[in-house]
Amino acid sequence: MAASYMTKDGYDKILAEINYLETVKRPEISAQIAEARDKGDLSENAEYDAAKEAQGIMEAKLAQLKGLISNARLIDESRVKTDEVQILNKVKIKNTKNNAVMTYTLVSDSEANLKEGKISVSTPIAQGLMGKKVGDVVEIRVPSGLMTFEIMDISI
Repeated sequence: MAASYMTKDGYDKILAEINYLETVKRPEISAQIAEARDKGDLSENAEYDAAKEAQGIMEAKLAQLKGLISNARLIDESRVKTDEVQILNKVKIKNTKNNAVMTYTLVSDSEANLKEGKISVSTPIAQGLMGKKVGDVVEIRVPSGLMTFEIMDISI
């Protein structure tokens, strides 16, 4: 698995989720399995099957999160500069065709959340913005075609 770059906040959120899954969800699912097992014949017990499936999904999620943490590289936010676009920058861009202004924060894949304005550095838009400076006009190929953006501001 490749290194996963993330902020301290992102790292802490993943650790909290791992803790929740291990200390709350795992015991809940184990109790559901035990309760279903007590009801008798397991071959036709839908509750047992559902609880075992939930356990499998939860354990897979737990393994994925632990893998992410084991390969995590924390980014020192104090060393992030704003002279050109890089990870952890907040970038204000303007679509030159319709003059729509958007602001995105470039984050790691594990921290991406479009509702919060955080896009992954591996997305086409972020890839096209990386290394550019304020005032640069960039053409970025996205699934819907070619888009042109002007970089208006870079901040933290």
